[in-house]
Amino acid sequence: MEHFEAIIIGGGSAGLAASVALARSRRSVLVIDEGQPRNAPAQHAHNLLGQEGISPLELLERGRAEAQNYGARVTAGTVNSLSGTIENGFTVRTENQEFSAERIVLATGLKDELPKISGLQQAWGTSAIHCAYCHGWEVQDQEILVIGCGPMSSHQAMMFQQLSSKITFINHDPSALSDDGAALLADLGIPVVNHSIQELEFDQAGQLNAAKLDNGELLAAQSVVVASTMNVNAELYLALGGKLTEHPLGTFIQTNETCATEIPGVYAVGNASNLGAMVMAAAASGTLAGAAINADLLNAKLGKS
Repeated sequence: MEHFEAIIIGGGSAGLAASVALARSRRSVLVIDEGQPRNAPAQHAHNLLGQEGISPLELLERGRAEAQNYGARVTAGTVNSLSGTIENGFTVRTENQEFSAERIVLATGLKDELPKISGLQQAWGTSAIHCAYCHGWEVQDQEILVIGCGPMSSHQAMMFQQLSSKITFINHDPSALSDDGAALLADLGIPVVNHSIQELEFDQAGQLNAAKLDNGELLAAQSVVVASTMNVNAELYLALGGKLTEHPLGTFIQTNETCATEIPGVYAVGNASNLGAMVMAAAASGTLAGAAINADLLNAKLGKS
C-alpha cells in the first residue's frame, strides 16, 4: 500500500491550494479528484485577485500544474471508502487502489439541490444564478426574476436590486416567505407575483427569455435568481463517525480556525466547511489547512501533538 503524509480528497481550488502548501513544505501529497467541479457550468470566476474572469476549468488546470511542479501527485478517481484514525493511520480506497495517510483533507465540496422547475437545471450556472458577488455584474440592468423558494430569497432580491431596477419576486413557495421577508420586499418596492414557476423557456440560441407561471402567464426574464439547498458531500466524513452541522441553507462540516474537524487528523476546506466560500476564500482555506497540517506533522514528530 502506497503511503502519503497527506491525502487530499477533491481537486478544486481548496484541495489544490492545500496540496501546494504541503508540497512546498516537502510533504508527500496525493490529490484524488473526481473531476466534477461545482462551478464547471460557469464561464468565468470572479472576485479572484489577479485572475479576474478566468475560466474555472483553466484555473484548476493551472492549479494542478502548480501542485505537480512542487511534487504533489494528482490523480483522477473516486474515493469509495475512508477509514482509520490518527493513531493508526488512515486508509483511502478508490475503485482499484488503496493508499495510507497520516492526515486527510476533505475538499469534497457540496451538492446544489434546486427547486423542481423544468429548465432550471439547464440554466444553472449561466442564466440561473444564486450569488450577486459571483454573477451580479454580468446581469446588471437585465430583467431578473427572483424565485422565492427559501429563507434567503428576499435577501437575494435586495442584493440584486443594487444591480438592476428590473427585479420581480416570484413567490414560488409561499411558506418560505416570512413576514420580515415580505416587509423587506415592500420596503424595497420590489413587485411580488403570487404564483409558482412551471417552467423556464429558452430561445433558439439557448438563451433564457421567459418564465411560465402556473396560471399560464409568461414573464420576460433574462436571468433568474434561485437559492439552492447546499448539502456537503459528506459520506466519507460520516463514515469516520463525524457529524454534520445544520445551516438554514443546508449542511456543512464544522471546523476550527485551522480547518481541523472534530475528528483528529481530518481537515475540511472550501465549500465542505463553508457553504458561502467563493473561489478565493476556498483556496485560502486550503492554504491554511496545508500550513496547519505541516505544523501538526512537525509537532507529532517531536511528540508534542
